[in-house]
Amino acid sequence: MALFSSLTPVFIAIICVLIGVIMKKTNGEKEKRDTKSKHPSRPWVDEDLKDGTDHPLEEEEGEEEWQGLEENVAHVPFTGERYSEAEMIERSRMFYELLNKRRSVRFLSDEPVPREVIDNVIRTAGTSPSGAHTEPWTFVVVQDPDLKHKIREIVEEEEEINYKKRMGDRWVNDLKRLRTNWIKEYLDTAPYLILIFKQVYGQLPNGKKKTHYYNEISVSIACGILLAALQNAGLYTVTSTPLNCGPQLRVLLRRPANEKLLLLLPVGYPKKDATVPALTRKPLEDIMVLM
Repeated sequence: MALFSSLTPVFIAIICVLIGVIMKKTNGEKEKRDTKSKHPSRPWVDEDLKDGTDHPLEEEEGEEEWQGLEENVAHVPFTGERYSEAEMIERSRMFYELLNKRRSVRFLSDEPVPREVIDNVIRTAGTSPSGAHTEPWTFVVVQDPDLKHKIREIVEEEEEINYKKRMGDRWVNDLKRLRTNWIKEYLDTAPYLILIFKQVYGQLPNGKKKTHYYNEISVSIACGILLAALQNAGLYTVTSTPLNCGPQLRVLLRRPANEKLLLLLPVGYPKKDATVPALTRKPLEDIMVLM
């Protein structure tokens, strides 16, 4: 009896530890179930783009690997254009007025567009700055009607799911006032589709990966320049970001795994009966802070 009394505290301690372990395991499993059952806070995130801009490279491609780039790039003399103050003001005003006419147009004509114009606007986009001059972009131009229709089928199938399930009521309601939905007729009618892919890493001749620094920011800047070039040429588009279509479109267009679809632009002239929402832009004082 005395022995049992002396061991009682030990038994109680062991039982408490066992109960604690069981409860911790039960709570952990419950948290896992809850995490799986909860809807993600951002269900509209495109899984294909969740690679980020800092793509991890293999360890052997570290500091000792110069990735095949020249150690020193030769510098050459540079002379930029210099305008008088009056001409600068006039040129900046005219360029603003040109770009201020840019609108997202969803009603595009099937009227042919000169191929040379498309070549030139993409050359212009290719002048964009990029991290360490890696130029991490690929512009896929589609003019084949059958291929355009296949792209439309992929996009509309995924977009219907986006509108009904992924995007959520708030986003769908915000889009209702702009009268947009998952039907993308312009993907058939536009004479050209330009699909812009970001290269999350490059490929060296020896098969190793090459770091593409700030690839998403670099390609986004190129897209902005492309939009300006299209407006300057008298062409119109709508910035389409086909959510969760990237993998299928990449396979369809036979692009490598290191390329991720960032933007899809249908390009052409507006239809004669085209309409756009009556929107206004924020005034300068709301978008600029002078310090």
